[in-house]
Amino acid sequence: MMIRPHRNHPLWLAFFLHRVSGLALALFLPAHFYVLALALTAPQRLDGFLAWTSHPLVKIAEFGLVFLLAIHFFGGLRILALEFLPWSAPQKSLAAAAIAGAFFLSTTFFLQAV
Repeated sequence: MMIRPHRNHPLWLAFFLHRVSGLALALFLPAHFYVLALALTAPQRLDGFLAWTSHPLVKIAEFGLVFLLAIHFFGGLRILALEFLPWSAPQKSLAAAAIAGAFFLSTTFFLQAV
């Protein structure tokens, strides 16, 4: 088994979360566009879909979606900081703060949705 010491670095986790969140959001977009199209083509089916979204498991999935969006947003800000600002040791703390901020935003959204 090949040892990859770089994967033990906290910023590798930030990189990984940014990539996974981007992939998950890209997979979500076609479903989102389909539901938006229902508003124009089949309003009755849209009403049924909107009624389905009131279930608790859907609310938890929405929490996950907002969390992924926030992680991707803050991860993008982290990448911009790496590109345009000089390296400093506290950037690991900023990456952890980005994850905490994403969790805070998605939890706030979830509590308002419930």
